[in-house]
Amino acid sequence: MNILILSWRGPGHPQAGGAEISTHEHAKGWVKAGHKVTLFTSYYPNSKKQERVDGIYIIRRGNQYLDVHMQAIWWYIFGNHPKFDLVVDQFHGIPFFTPFFVRAKKLAFIHETAKEVWSLNEFPPPFNFFVSIFGNILEPLIFAFYKKIPFMTVSDSTKNDLSDFGINKQNVMVIHNGVYVPKISEKKEDKTTVVYLGVLTRDKGIETALEVFQRLQERIEDIKFWVVGKGNERYVRFLKSKADSLRITDIKFWGYVDETEKFRLLSKSHILINPSIKEGWGIVVIEAAAMGTPTVAFSVPGLKDSIINGKTGYLSKKLTAEGLASKSFELLEDDKKLASMRNNAVSWSKRFSWEKSSAQSLNLINKLVIGVKF
Repeated sequence: MNILILSWRGPGHPQAGGAEISTHEHAKGWVKAGHKVTLFTSYYPNSKKQERVDGIYIIRRGNQYLDVHMQAIWWYIFGNHPKFDLVVDQFHGIPFFTPFFVRAKKLAFIHETAKEVWSLNEFPPPFNFFVSIFGNILEPLIFAFYKKIPFMTVSDSTKNDLSDFGINKQNVMVIHNGVYVPKISEKKEDKTTVVYLGVLTRDKGIETALEVFQRLQERIEDIKFWVVGKGNERYVRFLKSKADSLRITDIKFWGYVDETEKFRLLSKSHILINPSIKEGWGIVVIEAAAMGTPTVAFSVPGLKDSIINGKTGYLSKKLTAEGLASKSFELLEDDKKLASMRNNAVSWSKRFSWEKSSAQSLNLINKLVIGVKF
């Protein structure tokens, strides 16, 4: 097959996250199976406008905010490109509206619906207010155009959200994200270590993580904190200033780290804090689990799918820093429970692999193209 994927971000993008990793892994599996895959995505500073990565032909045009959507529509309608058997329309708040201009078979790929995340957008005032208002109004309307399009998603939580927006559950296939686990085995730090891993943005909850750190520091004398992930320089300066104002004494901002270092740090940490208010799945949760590191998170979509509450981590029903801090303290003070969760987390992580996930998505797209319902 000749497959086109439309996505707002692609490999190498400085703000690429779990959704982009997932898209790339599925595409790699399709290429390995003999299909041709083209990814049309946004351009970022110093990136190549065209290149091939892991067998995937990548075209980059426009910026990630709506510009890439307009560029994709223009290119598809008027550009010089081969005929595609399948077009994958990836949602990230705003989709590519393929029902209006694509006649080929279509698959909508979504990790999470935006809902409450609209209010945490990073646009400056007053634009952030308007984006929040219009996003919450428009999102339910957008799905009205996709009621006849099959969906692929990563969790039952997102499947339920899609149902809330009028998408028939029988038209939604759940394929969990996988994980690659390098052969790394580090001893846990002698000093209790709590880690945050993820992009440094408001919607991922990094500011809440700092407030959790402060509360844990007040309750546990010998403790340190690691912040692992990238963010824009101005926001990182703000976060460091906030950490100072909260008088967090032993904290290190690692910034971006490569895959090997990421897993090494996870392996050495005692628990992972994930204060996101909404996820599609939570790849970092499974990555931490593979390293024997339980996660403490909010009981929200995505995270309540990737964490077994009380077995591979704790979920806080209180969506506050105090709620996460209380659950974290409870776990860190119970050595027997922590050891049990570490073992459970490792066992849980072994259920997920990209080979398994891409095989499932390959079966799905084969059925779609030949017209078999799933």
